[in-house]
Amino acid sequence: MIPPKVKEIGRLIKIMEIRGAGKIARSAVGALKIAIDKSKGKTPYDIFKDMLESARYLNSTRPTAVSLPNALRYVIKRGRALLKEDLKPDEYKVRLTEICDDFILSSEMAVRKIGEIGSRRIQDGDTILTHCNSSAAIRVITTAHKHGKNIKVYATETRPRYQGRLTARALVASGIDVTLIVDSAARLIMNKIDKVIVGADAISVNGALINKIGTSLIALAANEARTLFFTAAETYKFSPITMLGGLIEIEERDASEVISPSEHEKIGKQLKVYNPAFDVTPAKYIDMIFTEKGAIPPQAAYVILQEEFGWWLKEPGLEDL
Repeated sequence: MIPPKVKEIGRLIKIMEIRGAGKIARSAVGALKIAIDKSKGKTPYDIFKDMLESARYLNSTRPTAVSLPNALRYVIKRGRALLKEDLKPDEYKVRLTEICDDFILSSEMAVRKIGEIGSRRIQDGDTILTHCNSSAAIRVITTAHKHGKNIKVYATETRPRYQGRLTARALVASGIDVTLIVDSAARLIMNKIDKVIVGADAISVNGALINKIGTSLIALAANEARTLFFTAAETYKFSPITMLGGLIEIEERDASEVISPSEHEKIGKQLKVYNPAFDVTPAKYIDMIFTEKGAIPPQAAYVILQEEFGWWLKEPGLEDL
């Protein structure tokens, strides 16, 4: 049985009250801690099954952000391995909870490390463009600012959910010179931009970036203007299913995010609305990916996937999620 609090966290992820790939991952693992604590299983295997039921539910909430299944797999893989040890139920719960805490801590540390690595690519006097709301991209920018670099930032609104306003708020709070623009102004101001820095919802084996809708258009504009395009991504945002030829599903969200039901009714229900949440930026438009392991070219995505998820290709139980 899935605890009510776990269901509530899943609902908040689905409706985007909890958003941003890293926050989604940490929140999902936090929900697993609740599932573990509330489990009434009499054996470690029963507790594992209860956790797995909650993990499957959480995994169903958002289809594109690969950080979600990867975070859940992190716990499931290690929780399954613990079943081989002779542990009492309470001991198993403690060990599982420690695994969850390890992931959350490593995720937070990864963002800090990315901030340090990425900030080295920012020069004093740079003007930066960012899109959507990424804790990793924000950390790169704020770390550069803390190191005394005089920078300016243009932040897109990121319609239709306006996540860019959250980014603008965070950057202003850090004392950074920020200008908010509508998404379609990105091409107009691109010649003023020295570097584009965005986050990632997923990165495929060929180095392609799946990120908030509009990212690919910004990448095209940056390429035309000879502006450097960087993405900041923790390694758990790399997608192992793409090593097996799998495709990352692009989430399509409700029309009400684009047009209110009353306005839709006024125009006519025959009006179709297409509202994809993400798009794909080919690797050839990406100059570098900042990860906690270092700054890499997109062509090195395969190496990261082998290092981080090579086990996923070999171990049984891939159907868990």
